[in-house]
Amino acid sequence: MGGVKDLIVYQKAFDVAMMVFRLARKFPPEEKYSLTSQCVRSSRSVCAQMAEAFRKRRYPLHFTSKLTDCDGENSETQTWLDFAVACEYVTREEVKDIYTLSEEVGNLLCAMINNPEKWCRKP
Repeated sequence: MGGVKDLIVYQKAFDVAMMVFRLARKFPPEEKYSLTSQCVRSSRSVCAQMAEAFRKRRYPLHFTSKLTDCDGENSETQTWLDFAVACEYVTREEVKDIYTLSEEVGNLLCAMINNPEKWCRKP
């Protein structure tokens, strides 16, 4: 097995984070320390938590715990995007592709959480 960056789920999560970063540039300056930073932070955290999970593959419970955190951060990102749309900083159309990719990430994470034996190393 290669590194975490070789995983399709990691690559998709990284793409989501970069899409969010570019979209967040449209948020107004007064949101810099709230909505903007929260949205960018949660989207990046998916990859960071996944890297931690990958290093904890020897311990299935730790592995699934970190992946559950990834899934939570992915959902948090979607919620922040909902706020951005509701505040009319961006349109639903502008976040559509991010949502679609984020849902794919969530589905892949769920599959990993439900089948840790496929991913975990034997001690």
